[in-house]
Amino acid sequence: MKKKLLSICLMLWSGSLLAQQAPSSFSANDRFEQLGPALPTPNTFRTSSGAPGKDYFENRADYDIKVTLDDANQKITGSETVTYYNNSPDVLTYIWLQLDQNLFAKGSTASLTRTGGISEQGMSISQLSNLNSVRERSQNQPSDKYGYNITAVYDKAHKPLKYTINQTMMRIELPTPLAPGKSVQFGVDWNYYVTEYYGRSGYEFFPKDGNYNYNIAHWFPRLCKYDDINGWQNKQFLGGSEFTLIFGNYKVAITVPADHVVAASGECQNYNQVLTPTQMQRLNQAKNAKTPVVIVTQAEAEAAEKNKATATKTWIYKADNVRDFAFASSRKYIWDAMQTDVYGNGRKIWSMSYYPKEGNPLWEKYSTRAVEHTLRSYGKRTFEYPYPVAISVHSVAGGGMEYPMISFNGGRPEADGTYSEQTKYGMIGVIIHEVGHNFFPMIVNSDERQWTWMDEGLNTFCQYLAEKEWDYNWPSRRGEPRDIVDYMKMDKNMLVPIMTSGENVILLGPNAYAKPATALNILRETVMGRELFDYAFKEYANRWKFKSPTPADFFRTMEDASGVDLDWFWKGWFYGVQPVDQDLVEVDWFQADNQNPEVNKALAREAAQRRNNTISKQRDAADKGNTVVAQDSTMKDFYNSYDPYAVTEQDKKRYQDYLATLSPEERKTVENSSTMNYYTLSLKNKGGLPMPVIIRMQFEDGTDSVARFPAEIWRFNDVQIKKVIATNKKVTQWTLDPFQEIADIDAENNSFPRVSTPTRFQLFRQRQGGFTPQPNPMQQQRQQSNQAPAPARQGTGRN
Repeated sequence: MKKKLLSICLMLWSGSLLAQQAPSSFSANDRFEQLGPALPTPNTFRTSSGAPGKDYFENRADYDIKVTLDDANQKITGSETVTYYNNSPDVLTYIWLQLDQNLFAKGSTASLTRTGGISEQGMSISQLSNLNSVRERSQNQPSDKYGYNITAVYDKAHKPLKYTINQTMMRIELPTPLAPGKSVQFGVDWNYYVTEYYGRSGYEFFPKDGNYNYNIAHWFPRLCKYDDINGWQNKQFLGGSEFTLIFGNYKVAITVPADHVVAASGECQNYNQVLTPTQMQRLNQAKNAKTPVVIVTQAEAEAAEKNKATATKTWIYKADNVRDFAFASSRKYIWDAMQTDVYGNGRKIWSMSYYPKEGNPLWEKYSTRAVEHTLRSYGKRTFEYPYPVAISVHSVAGGGMEYPMISFNGGRPEADGTYSEQTKYGMIGVIIHEVGHNFFPMIVNSDERQWTWMDEGLNTFCQYLAEKEWDYNWPSRRGEPRDIVDYMKMDKNMLVPIMTSGENVILLGPNAYAKPATALNILRETVMGRELFDYAFKEYANRWKFKSPTPADFFRTMEDASGVDLDWFWKGWFYGVQPVDQDLVEVDWFQADNQNPEVNKALAREAAQRRNNTISKQRDAADKGNTVVAQDSTMKDFYNSYDPYAVTEQDKKRYQDYLATLSPEERKTVENSSTMNYYTLSLKNKGGLPMPVIIRMQFEDGTDSVARFPAEIWRFNDVQIKKVIATNKKVTQWTLDPFQEIADIDAENNSFPRVSTPTRFQLFRQRQGGFTPQPNPMQQQRQQSNQAPAPARQGTGRN
């Protein structure tokens, strides 16, 4: 930084130097114009504030279902009676149901539209196997095994109803139009073969003991949603985007092998008929426990694995005001539970976990506690969990899937019971995420088929906060701005806006989960502040619980409840793909010229000394006594002893005369200006996405300070700006985004003077055969301690 003297103009001194300088040219942009024209027009269904309007409606469907699980053939057979309530203002002549299992049917759109190729390097056996699996079905596959077999559709009097199946959708034509405020009752009988678990539903087979775990979801024909936005939301299910559903009451009778344990949405109505007296005693004990109590022990599960029952039992579950119903069944399940006062108001909620021995010791230690923690954490920032139970069920290692009151979650230790840190945090994290989905979208019932981010993004954000409340040092992978940088600086051809249908997103995880979660974290920490954000977010959750919001309802509510104009933010983060890249191009350093001769001449002396401190001058110093003037005094005159930088009495008088012309306030300002430093920062918005400017100043005395300027600093020119900062200390280093708050994709241009960060390279010895796989840290510790491995996955046997 080169210091410059700045002349003082007293007429402008009263603060204009500290204000935003107008750009020399204005960028023609609409980044800070209102988003209004791009949003749906407010109406009596959805208001301009983001709240439901006076005519908002929700249609409902109540289900009475009887279902049998055929464990020998992995088959579901069911019969349902549905009562559908038309609360809309429209007359309905037909109704639509979802047949999601037809995703796996021969010739489905999902299978036909999968793309890919075979490289010249060939194809692995596992890849070839996948092409033949239920996940990659083709129209040429001969088997018609999978998908729904609808055996009957009938009215209340059991007379056949006319219906049409269009892949994953079924239209039932009503004999009599359904008027507003009226209901209709009908029945459907069906069956289908369960597929291997594909990430949302299915079975897992355990070859060692020959048993199955069943995670059963989207297993019955379900009513589509009819609303004021789409009419019928009958967009086909392609396996990517999830479900759009309506609320209702469920009574479900689930018949399974007698030695199976069943977990399901809702509350079991006949525990005393399906559990042993000892198990009932444990369940009653769990009602007052502060830590999980094992209801079905590992020993009991292992005994059931070996002696498979041929008889059956029927578990009856009831769930009120839910948008879906799922269940899990297996003879391998260990089951633990506790019923606790989660919110300290006297109302107890069950937290439960179901898992095979393959999940221990991780599951018995963490799962149920993570369920309870999720309810507490999410409830704090949204609303109290309204249901009586929340369940975590072990599924195939990997991801998870959510349904009302029940979720299927991965996470499995090694065969010897050890596990990596990644496995531990991954398991707890997925449980938090999937249980958290009870809030978004199981209660705040957004349209998952269209807007994946409205449930996944909001839920991932709440998951990020819950993880930090679980463990301060939690290694979060989504939520921190730094973690979205690699995605945001990708080739633009790989990016689509968050406001994109989930089926059309190339990279769903970064786009629909990580980026919106990061955006909300930035809103909370940097743009709005925690207090304003938390109030508005909670208002949104409470406005729309048991209702179906759209993106516009979320955007409008966040602004309405906080009083913060966020349209520029929604445009940049949700409607655009431009990254954040702020460049601190240059910093000019000024000090005010207040005409004080003592200050000015001292500065001039310092400047002259710097100019004269050349390498030649330094080397000539040894011979300065040999100059003509040094050896012949007659060659000297007035100027050989004159000091141009000495302050004279005349200098002092002129300065005092100048001060006498000033008012007391002006005089104080001028006298103090000599201690101030004025810096003009030249900034560029290279990425395109305008964001707040946060800059750290490191002073020569070792202290520092941070200045923050809102994103509106770019409103007159979103390409380049100048900003003046005044400080009474000299700044030695400037750094943009010092706390990694805004997801800036290039930290190299964030400092002035520039600071280079070295890139490390690894030194290694050349060797054959590559690197040997390393055991996880728990295994390493055992090896170092010369301990014999513990028996694999032994439960505690608590009861």
